Amino acid sequence: MLDNKTRLLLILSQDLLDQARVMAGKATAVLKLPVSLQIVLRALIWVGLKRDNHPALLANIEGQARAVREKRSGARRGYADEEGRIFRPGTSRGPSGRRRSTRVSIQ
Repeated sequence: MLDNKTRLLLILSQDLLDQARVMAGKATAVLKLPVSLQIVLRALIWVGLKRDNHPALLANIEGQARAVREKRSGARRGYADEEGRIFRPGTSRGPSGRRRSTRVSIQ
């Protein structure tokens, strides 16, 4: 069936994975054939790609794209710890917020 195979890592929430497992169980009961989770996910992707101009599909894609953008921009902006201090990746700042000096002065 699949002559041209490609591997894919797909990260899903536990809720979505559970829904897909339920769908696989229902399909197994109705079709009286073993239906794996992989078959269900492949079918969902295939049907979704055929409906490329469906408003619900486009809205879902937009929501996920915005969520990824927000998460990435939050990581660039930094984060605050319990005491409200802001940390940014790649910077070393002291408690006052000023950069720490890396120079050594010899007297």
